[in-house]
Amino acid sequence: MALHTETSRARLIIYNAIIEDAGIYRCQATDASGHTEEASVVLEIYQRLTFQDVKSPQEFRHGETAEVACDVISSPVPVVVWYYQDKEITEEHHSRFQVLANNNLQIHQVTKADEGVYRCEASVEARGEIDFVDIAVLVNVPPVLSVSQQSFNATADDQESVTFTCITSGSPDPVVTWHRKGQALEPSEQYIFSRLEGGRSMLTIRNIRQGDGGTYSCKATNKAGSQERELFLKVFVQPHITQLKNVTAVEGSAAMISCVAEGEPLPDISWRRASDGQTFMDGDKSQDGRFEVRGRHGKSVLTISGVKLADLGRFDCEALSRIGGHQKSMFLDIEYIPKFLTNHTIYYSWEGNPVNISCDVMSNPPATMLWRKERFTISAEGTPNMQVHSAEGKSVLEVTPMSDRDFGRYNCTARNNIGVRYQEFILAQADVPSNPYSVRLSAVSQRLATVTFMKPDSHGGVPISYYLVQYKEVGSQDWRDVMSHSVQTTVVLTGLEPNTTYEVRVAAVNGKGQGEFSHTETFQTLPIREPSPPAVHGQRGMGKAYRLGLVKQDDGGMPIVEYIVKYKTDKEEQWMTKLVPGANDFAMLQPLQWNTRYEVEITARNVKGLSEPTFYQFFMPQKPDITAESLFSGLGLGAVVGLGLGVLLLLLVLVDVSCFFLRHCGLLMCITRTLCSKKTATSGKGKEMEEGKAAYLKLPLKEENGKESLKPDTIEIKVHSDNSIHTKPDDSKA
Repeated sequence: MALHTETSRARLIIYNAIIEDAGIYRCQATDASGHTEEASVVLEIYQRLTFQDVKSPQEFRHGETAEVACDVISSPVPVVVWYYQDKEITEEHHSRFQVLANNNLQIHQVTKADEGVYRCEASVEARGEIDFVDIAVLVNVPPVLSVSQQSFNATADDQESVTFTCITSGSPDPVVTWHRKGQALEPSEQYIFSRLEGGRSMLTIRNIRQGDGGTYSCKATNKAGSQERELFLKVFVQPHITQLKNVTAVEGSAAMISCVAEGEPLPDISWRRASDGQTFMDGDKSQDGRFEVRGRHGKSVLTISGVKLADLGRFDCEALSRIGGHQKSMFLDIEYIPKFLTNHTIYYSWEGNPVNISCDVMSNPPATMLWRKERFTISAEGTPNMQVHSAEGKSVLEVTPMSDRDFGRYNCTARNNIGVRYQEFILAQADVPSNPYSVRLSAVSQRLATVTFMKPDSHGGVPISYYLVQYKEVGSQDWRDVMSHSVQTTVVLTGLEPNTTYEVRVAAVNGKGQGEFSHTETFQTLPIREPSPPAVHGQRGMGKAYRLGLVKQDDGGMPIVEYIVKYKTDKEEQWMTKLVPGANDFAMLQPLQWNTRYEVEITARNVKGLSEPTFYQFFMPQKPDITAESLFSGLGLGAVVGLGLGVLLLLLVLVDVSCFFLRHCGLLMCITRTLCSKKTATSGKGKEMEEGKAAYLKLPLKEENGKESLKPDTIEIKVHSDNSIHTKPDDSKA
């Protein structure tokens, strides 16, 4: 408001008049004498149509009574009419609709179908003023949630995945969240969230572990409310043995082996003894009653009563369920008192000869060993003639007897924390062996004789080293010695004289010395006689030759001087004779006839006379092909391959020369063009070749050993101007 005063008048100006400014205003004037006059003015203000804070859109929950607010003011009071889809809303046509006194529109049990744009129209007829506002009405529908499958199964630690699916509807579209144990799940490498059309929300759980089992919930939320459904994941767990330890038991005591396993479902546990494969199940008991299995709630105990050394070894525990199985092994170690491994307790030696007395012990834990001689303890450092050599499970007492006192009884004591054991050894004085017996002669010939005999009854306490065989001619005083090979009881006498009587005797020798000789036996060698018939085997030789192999038999006591070989064809009467020195082991018969059968008679001769003849027959085949014979007879595989490669090279050269003249191509043409491109003397040769003059190639054919295998030495290939090719051998052809 502003008041403006002049000499004879005053003005009150109201800016931006509002309804509250309406009323009676009085103007009072006072003159100089104090006389006062006043006048009254009535101010009326009319309110134009005004919509106050009308919100759009206005949201309501499905099924509730909705009140669409339309706050409109004017002066005088306006008339308000509501429209929906261009039609006036009246109570007679819309039973659920009602216009309230405050001009708001009330909708009973609003539904999604009531959603849309409503028009609130206000008018003041006295002034002809009219205005409207459009209000969007949104109906929010609470979420509706469903699941197609509520229970899921999976196996832990098997890289498996499970996907939960929730199907939601509602308006606005619900927000889906996943929960477990009251906590909202967040996206991660294990939890994968996804959403598809049709309101499908999915939770994928990857790499499922045992702890992932349990209840999960799917919650759908929007402005109208929320709904939650539970899903259950059952996780099967492969059996896993969590506790199995090696066990140590004392022989004769009891051993308890425990195996603990977990899994879902809880696995059954069984035992297997690796030594024999025998299995034990829960409640089983072995026939001897020593093995018994008891178990419950994933734990199994194998009890072994009266543990034996045979029980030592590996035991396998296996946990098995319908999901799978798991196996682990343990080792049952058995401790026991020392046990001596040998019954060899008597040793023999003699003064100055060292002997090793071995005390072999098996024990667990390892035993300490101590030697005693009567009441005297032999220290580890030993004495001048006694030394102790120790290793795990073995102690060797090396004794070098110097007098009778060193012979006698020795004691080996083995001790561990389980117990102590003793073993007594006797060191006795050794003697020479007794005499062999049952001396026999066999295979006696003119120069050889085989002596066999039986071992002596006593070796004197020391192993026999060898046998000494002595022989001499009857009447002679000089014995000749032959030693056996090791302790063999057969000796062959060689270099004997024919038709001579010999005496033979045998003695055994050990470390102590030589024993007594056996009873003397007498034998006589055979007299000299004619040799036995030789053995013959044949083999075809080169060309017209045949090779007879000669195998000497009994020579009758004298060397073979010669072999007399007589041979003839089966159609002839006259024999051909060939003398072969006795030192030879074959005879070569040549030249022979092709396609002919031969008869052979072979006789051996020594100074005494001739042997009986040996008869033999062989057949010479037909005459072979000359070319093949000359080329390949006697050649090895390498030579034949070399000849083949040479022939192949020759054919390639022929083809290349033909291509040169017929098609002007090939390796020779390339060489010629290269040479012709250079203006040298070689171009003249190329020109002569083009004019048809003959070109010669000489190709020597060689064997692998470098010798020439074919005659002629070279083969000439001549190419004429008429493109014909001729080959001719060298004039030196044989």
